[in-house]
Amino acid sequence: MGDVSGHRAQSEIRVAVIGSGYWGKNLVRNFAGLEALSAVCDSNADMLQILSKQYPQCRMYMSYAEVLGDQSIHAVAISTPAETHGAMVREALLAGKDVFVEKPLCLAVEQGEKLVALAREHGRILMVGHLLWYHPAVLKLKELIDRGELGRIQYIYSNRLNLGKIRREENILWSFAPHDVSVTLGLLGETPRSVIAQGGNYLHERIADTTVTLLAFPSGVKAHIFVSWLHPFKEQKLIVVGDRKMAMFDDLEKKDKLFLYPHSIDWKDNLPIANKADAQTVELEQGEPLRAECQHFLDCVATRTKPRTDGEEGLRVLSVLQRCQEALEQAGPRRIPSPPKLDRPYFAHESAFVDEGVDIGEGTSIWHTSHILKGSRIGKHCKIGQNVVVGPRVIVGNGVKIQNNVSVYEGVTLEDHVFCGPSMVFTNVFNPRSEIPRMNELRQTLVKRGTTLGANSTILCGITIGRYAFVGAGTVVTKDVPDHALVVGNPGRVTGWMCLCGVKLRVKGKKAACPTCGQQYRAERTGMTAV
Repeated sequence: MGDVSGHRAQSEIRVAVIGSGYWGKNLVRNFAGLEALSAVCDSNADMLQILSKQYPQCRMYMSYAEVLGDQSIHAVAISTPAETHGAMVREALLAGKDVFVEKPLCLAVEQGEKLVALAREHGRILMVGHLLWYHPAVLKLKELIDRGELGRIQYIYSNRLNLGKIRREENILWSFAPHDVSVTLGLLGETPRSVIAQGGNYLHERIADTTVTLLAFPSGVKAHIFVSWLHPFKEQKLIVVGDRKMAMFDDLEKKDKLFLYPHSIDWKDNLPIANKADAQTVELEQGEPLRAECQHFLDCVATRTKPRTDGEEGLRVLSVLQRCQEALEQAGPRRIPSPPKLDRPYFAHESAFVDEGVDIGEGTSIWHTSHILKGSRIGKHCKIGQNVVVGPRVIVGNGVKIQNNVSVYEGVTLEDHVFCGPSMVFTNVFNPRSEIPRMNELRQTLVKRGTTLGANSTILCGITIGRYAFVGAGTVVTKDVPDHALVVGNPGRVTGWMCLCGVKLRVKGKKAACPTCGQQYRAERTGMTAV
């Protein structure tokens, strides 16, 4: 078992590349360039002889078991046929090695789940070679989408076409499409709800040489992926269409690879008129994506941090690929269940959607068709009902209950033990107009600890609701609410004071008491305070 007790300097990390053929030789070159290559393992003795002359400082192995038994090797980079990935990754993890494996992670979701769990159990780094996430153009495109430069994404179109390299151990879907599936899932931050796939088997009756896949996402986005190794010319393009701008990533362009098209559609006499605009070149950092990917793996091994394309990301891609394969074999759309449930401290119903980049505490439950958007933090032991939306970038404390049909928008903060009744409403923009963007004018709303917000109540933005306040059903709250206040009506007004236990207080002068639990209170500038 390798040492995982502390960080190791990157210059000390020694990597063995397993498989030095069509793609593996590129890994050999890059890890050697990063001064991390310690060994190469291949069953081809002639290839090893050639590499031994190019890299005389490296050891050459024909036995994978010998590599795994070499305690001086800290990590392996696997570039062998896809059908071997599952077993080889498992053996490496059990031997205490960190693992970089070329796509796909393996060929079955159940096996992938076990590999991810095994890596976690042994404290090992597991990274999948989804190369495009180390390409400056894809990283820049993700940045543009996240900050709203393209507007609302409508559809994604991806082509990966070439004449060869033709494989016999896997079909075109598993050979070419993992890159496009990985990028599509990452750009959208969600998992497809259904998939339709068609393919053509021309060179071998059981191996697809070309496939067309349509992914349908819960947000309404559609993604089209066309892959083929029987094509008259090479093409690698990714097109993202938003309602403000369109983007094209052309990986075969020698210089400029990412372009924005600020086209627009106007309506005249109930007819759509296209207004075309010149393409805008997006400046990118220079560098070889594979070198960046290898460097990232070394950084993660050195610092014990989660890779950008870790085993869980590889598992999400694998799950979609497996459903695509099923759709190829059985005509018609196939529904995709929620992403594989890995070890996590909370429960989410299979119809719920939980974006990447959220933090959900232990014991929290999320029910039917609810959606937790990126950047949100939800505390421990919360109950999120049906058809609830939280986020993006919303903070919810511990023990919060959000009943059915509630949307907690950006700008709203719920402290511990807040109760949101069914269909109550938060707002975050004071004077909204559909045609005027005002997301940069959000007003913050703070709901303090223990507050109850009754069913169908409405909370205008930019206010603070005090601790243990009680907002009656149907109330419209237009201004700050003191601690323990009972607010009812439209507009809401203070009509009394409430105990911690939810019973109306008996007030006498500046003092009050609960008739049920006996708790004593006194009036303060901020409302009632328990004494």
